[in-house]
Amino acid sequence: MARLSDRVAGSVGSVGEYLAEQRRQAQLSLRQLSDLAGVSNPYLSQIERGLRKPSADVLQQLAKALRISAETLYVRAGILDPDDSPEGKKASGVVDAVLLDPALNERQKRVLLDVYASFVRENQTPDESAKGSTK
Repeated sequence: MARLSDRVAGSVGSVGEYLAEQRRQAQLSLRQLSDLAGVSNPYLSQIERGLRKPSADVLQQLAKALRISAETLYVRAGILDPDDSPEGKKASGVVDAVLLDPALNERQKRVLLDVYASFVRENQTPDESAKGSTK
């Protein structure tokens, strides 16, 4: 039990650092992001500095404003376990690696993930394709 809370406490700083990095990559000021996300400027500053732990709702608003995966923010904040992703155990590290790479801008990430997804679809067996199309 303490181990999970330690992980969550340690991840608060990392979610703030990650948000600050994503904001800089999007070339947004703190004030611009706070306006886009509907979060107060002081609160966003505290999140980025690791002083506050944002709720899932706030993370969702920030993810939408930054055009990044809310799931990635949830994992960084310790709200979601990486193994609980919709893809379950089949999820590869490719998507996370692309989403978390600070050397790529958002457009490059989308293009890489689109190409990756097309390769995965191409390599699916007919049974897997049928299951995917019924969702």
